[in-house]
Amino acid sequence: MPDHITTRCGFVALVGAPNAGKSTLLNRMAGAKLSIVSPKAQTTRFRTLGIVMRENAQIIFVDLPGIFKPKRRLDRAMVNAAWSGVQDADLTLFLVDVRRGLQDDVEEIVKKLAESKRKIWLVLNKTDLVSPDQLLPLTKELTSRLSVEHVFMVSARSGDGVNDMLHHLALSVPEGPYLYPEDDLTDLPDRLLAAEMVREQIFLQTHEEIPYHATVETESFKEKPDGSIRIEVTIYVSRPGHKAILIGDKGRRIKEIGMRARSYLEPLLGCPCHLFLNVKERAEWDKETARLRAIGLDEYG
Repeated sequence: MPDHITTRCGFVALVGAPNAGKSTLLNRMAGAKLSIVSPKAQTTRFRTLGIVMRENAQIIFVDLPGIFKPKRRLDRAMVNAAWSGVQDADLTLFLVDVRRGLQDDVEEIVKKLAESKRKIWLVLNKTDLVSPDQLLPLTKELTSRLSVEHVFMVSARSGDGVNDMLHHLALSVPEGPYLYPEDDLTDLPDRLLAAEMVREQIFLQTHEEIPYHATVETESFKEKPDGSIRIEVTIYVSRPGHKAILIGDKGRRIKEIGMRARSYLEPLLGCPCHLFLNVKERAEWDKETARLRAIGLDEYG
């Protein structure tokens, strides 16, 4: 790039209650599936970076776990990771689901952000799902409690309003050199990406409590001479019944989970993948430091 062009680069934290649409928004802005998305709350467990090039700026989005009242060690680690990500960012996008409005978890975040004295932009999401006259009272209520620089109304699902917000972000991140190669989309290691694609399918294909009692780790990730990759992934569950449900009748469910995860993984890694899944029962895995470390949360535990 010529010397006379000023480049900008900065970290932008995505903060909100579970299911505010942070992961959908990150994937929309990055133009690729980086963060797993499901209709269930608390899908994102750790910090995911999405790197977006816009105009002469590199915007590094930090998709953080949704902020909620923690009950167990894993929950506490997730919430601590989220708040620590806010402190480290140049700018915070506070994402609010306009259909849910100011519920208790959103109120909590408003209070904490007000104390943080960070640079905050308010992003009202899912605006395509409500009538416009509902947006003004909610905007007034939020901006009366929290000092925000800008308000954006978007739909992460359809993309409405997202380009305009990206344009403003590109002008607002600090001047400075790029921190990542221009064609990078994320800093997530491929091993972690593989585990996350499998975990997303567990969320989408099983119901009730199983997704919250399962963790996924990539045990082996090897490039083969033909350029394809052999990936071995272990799913840990905390109860014997969960193992049976995940495997399914004659192994049908685990096969389907692997097949769909592979279909998302191959375009991200840019090569054929051979994905092997193994399910192991491990009671109270969510209290083990080694398991929390494997999903990048031990330092927040």
